[in-house]
Amino acid sequence: MRIGVTVFPGSNCDRDAMHGIERAGAVPVELWHADADLKGVDAVVVPGGFSYGDYLRPGAIARFAKVMGPLEEFANSGGPVLGVCNGFQVLTEAHLLPGALLRNSNMRFICDRVAVRVENTGTPWTSLFEPGHELTLPVAHNEGNYFADERTLAELEDEGRVVLRYLENPNGSANDIAGICSEGRNVVGLMPHPERASDPLLGSGEGLRVFESMLRFAGARA
Repeated sequence: MRIGVTVFPGSNCDRDAMHGIERAGAVPVELWHADADLKGVDAVVVPGGFSYGDYLRPGAIARFAKVMGPLEEFANSGGPVLGVCNGFQVLTEAHLLPGALLRNSNMRFICDRVAVRVENTGTPWTSLFEPGHELTLPVAHNEGNYFADERTLAELEDEGRVVLRYLENPNGSANDIAGICSEGRNVVGLMPHPERASDPLLGSGEGLRVFESMLRFAGARA
């Protein structure tokens, strides 16, 4: 299985994502921001970092990169896409996910490990988890405060589209939301970093199951 990883100017978690993908047993494929080509991958990860220096606002410029055209077509046709941290911001800017990521409520950059609960196991990226499973993942963001209007929040809750929820909210996110998915469940955005917890030798392997879930999903679909 081949999983693409987009690389924008300012991306800094692309190598971590590729490492996690390799450890899960898939082949990582670099997708350069200036190339309108997904290279025939089976899934795509939009990694964290500071794409285009976070000018204007995080993800606002990356949304118009050449690679985003085929990525949006891929997502809209049901292709599995995971956005992590800045990648989550990019997906909201591209309207592949609803809502927005605002400045943290304490107005400070947060770098820590946080406890989260898996709320939805019906996505390609969470299929190996049990509902209610709790895990600890790293966060590192300045704009991780998830916001959406009341109607959108109600829809996310009613449709079971909250994927991860903070046990102790670090950034002021509405409804303690740490991750959501699209209506089709194939596009997922997470603020915590599973790729930074995908190797026990580097501290934790709890996040590896996110990438292993993708392989299970692909195998089941095949």
